[in-house]
Amino acid sequence: MSDLLAGRADIAAGLAVHGADAVDGSAPASVRAALVAADLPARLAAKDPTLWGPEAEATARTGLGWLDTHARSRELLPQLAELAEELADLDHVVLAGMGGSSLAPAVLARTLGRPLTVLDTTDPGQLRAALADRLERTVVVVASKSGGTVETDSIRRAYLQAFLDAGMTEAEAARHFVVVTDPGSALEAVADELGVVVIQSDPEVGGRYSALTAFGLTPSALAGVPVADLLDDAEALAGALDRDRDNPGLALGAALAAAATSGRATVALVSDGTGLDGLGDWVEQLLAESTGKGGRGILPVVVESPDAPGATGPGVLTVGYGGALGPGAAPGPADVAVNGPLGAQFLTWEYATAIAAAVLDVDPFDQPDVAGSKEHTARLLAARPPAESPSTTDGAIEVYAPAGAPADLAGALRWLLDGLGDDGYLAVAAYLDRWADAAVAGLRPLLARATPRPVTFGWGPRYLHSTGQYHKGGPRAGSHLQVTGGVADDLPVPGRPYTFGDLQAAQAAGDRRALADRGRPVLRLHLTERATGVAQLLDAAGRTLT
Repeated sequence: MSDLLAGRADIAAGLAVHGADAVDGSAPASVRAALVAADLPARLAAKDPTLWGPEAEATARTGLGWLDTHARSRELLPQLAELAEELADLDHVVLAGMGGSSLAPAVLARTLGRPLTVLDTTDPGQLRAALADRLERTVVVVASKSGGTVETDSIRRAYLQAFLDAGMTEAEAARHFVVVTDPGSALEAVADELGVVVIQSDPEVGGRYSALTAFGLTPSALAGVPVADLLDDAEALAGALDRDRDNPGLALGAALAAAATSGRATVALVSDGTGLDGLGDWVEQLLAESTGKGGRGILPVVVESPDAPGATGPGVLTVGYGGALGPGAAPGPADVAVNGPLGAQFLTWEYATAIAAAVLDVDPFDQPDVAGSKEHTARLLAARPPAESPSTTDGAIEVYAPAGAPADLAGALRWLLDGLGDDGYLAVAAYLDRWADAAVAGLRPLLARATPRPVTFGWGPRYLHSTGQYHKGGPRAGSHLQVTGGVADDLPVPGRPYTFGDLQAAQAAGDRRALADRGRPVLRLHLTERATGVAQLLDAAGRTLT
């Protein structure tokens, strides 16, 4: 345990933040003192939309509902209980959602050991496996705030076709769907036409702040999570958010901001092993998408364990998290430890992120740079450009090296790492099957071992709705490694002139073009045979980069 954790903690409602005062005290001037002097804790708790400047005021006016959505969400509990009872025979719960619509339920299900299949992918292999799993006992929660998310719509279409192909009528198939969306969205209209149950989300809460809204609660309740407990935990904490002392959200937010403004803008997120599995993935999206814009931002890195490469280092603030209360649960190298129940964790991190964004002078509620990849994807799907030619082929890996890079696999990887310099970072994105190709995530620690700079890992296209905003709108310091794979058995998107394989490839290509538009280097490695290619890539990274 770090000595920094030995000081005073901010504790409220069973959640403790240790070490934050020491981080703030190491900055040239106390961020927390400045925030208290400006009465920011009370102003934020009162939903003051002016905290992030005049340009952000409009989005803030409609985006601060997360501060008390736990109270409004109680109205959903009887409806969710009734729905769970009505659908008790459909015990295979599938969630089709992206980013904020999927990450919080995934955390809840993993932490509490409840079965939930999360589909935030366009990989045809992963989708085929899901469609073949207990179809007659499946209920699909289709979650999209706008109603126009292409991944979610495509998965909805695939499941509807599968239900019909299994001999169900449209009315029978409709019983296997639940839609969560904003009032008046296009998805609500589709659901009404099909006769599907609709759970309306809170329109005053943005996607990445929606853990305690219908987006987080509906799939979780159907999977058997006691969602009322989450609201109880958040409500108990909410009373502390206007305080200057014993306010965990203020302590954490001030520490994040103090570190980011004094040379530690990378936050390593480390589980302490006391539960809350997957919370780092949710926090990663919240921090990256909320702060990564205008050339500024906090770069979150989810690391595998306290001793994993990248968990500590120059320029890194290490934050441990877990369910156990107290500093004793914190991983050894942690600068800050955040311990407590999930409902309180969600609200604390949301509050802290809003605090940090105010100090960084960015709007925490918009995502101005996510549209580029979507626009490129749409154009590529419509135009169907000819396939690119690889720089070289090495076994089961085609290397698509950027200009000036070596063409061979080992040389291109080394070039990418050597080019990070003193302030760069490497982002790895794998447009593959998160289940069958899971081993490729081992690239992150291998590459992180070979460089002192931060290395992140994300699954495409999920990362486009998570850290993608930071990579396009944050500091222009990132280099990118994209891993794609051949499709052996494609799957059509019903009602669309393309397949899931086409969509996945177009999303990857659109992402590359959006990064290139910002002058960022992108090395693409294409696995012509996935299992062999993953093993070869991990071997190459282990042998040539250490």
